[in-house]
Amino acid sequence: MPSLELLVAFMIATSIFAYMPGPSTLYAAAQTIAKGRRAGWFAALGIHLGGYVHVIAAAVGLAFLFEAVPTMYLALKLAGATYLIWLGITMFRAKQDTDGSVDAVSQKSAKRAFWESVSVEVLNPKTAIFYVAFLPQFADPSASFPIWVQLLILGTIVNFMFSSADALCVVLADKVAAYFKSSGGANRLAQRIGGSILVGLGAKLALDK
Repeated sequence: MPSLELLVAFMIATSIFAYMPGPSTLYAAAQTIAKGRRAGWFAALGIHLGGYVHVIAAAVGLAFLFEAVPTMYLALKLAGATYLIWLGITMFRAKQDTDGSVDAVSQKSAKRAFWESVSVEVLNPKTAIFYVAFLPQFADPSASFPIWVQLLILGTIVNFMFSSADALCVVLADKVAAYFKSSGGANRLAQRIGGSILVGLGAKLALDK
């Protein structure tokens, strides 16, 4: 493994990146506010598991394809952005019944949040680029483990650190969501806030260079 000094630098840099508000933390917060704490936890879990796709891709070098073939990066970016915007619009337009709860489709919110989150994370090429740019900075060619093993280990640590930030966002967003549960009108507002966040994230992903 890399030297102690390199690992300390890695942990500090990872912590800074993990706890800066970003798309995954905002996404987890949006799901929590709109659909409740359970959906938020499942969203965070989906983001975490989807992150391993990018960790493995970085370890075996697949993420370099995005740099070598810009069209592939653009296609995946637009697909992810479109999916986020579609999720946001769906959440924004979800109907409510007489007791203020969302419609039957949203009753399965936790399960849907999980699979949607996996898809959103996998379809985010910026995550892939981050891993392939960040992880090699802390790999040591002279270490006993091969580079790809080091990248897998470092990537797993990064993924857990990012997920800890997502979990914190779920807890904080749940505090906010508790207010919205007090009335049907407030609950409807929560859906709109969550949907607006997702649409905004999708638009940002699409427009980012």
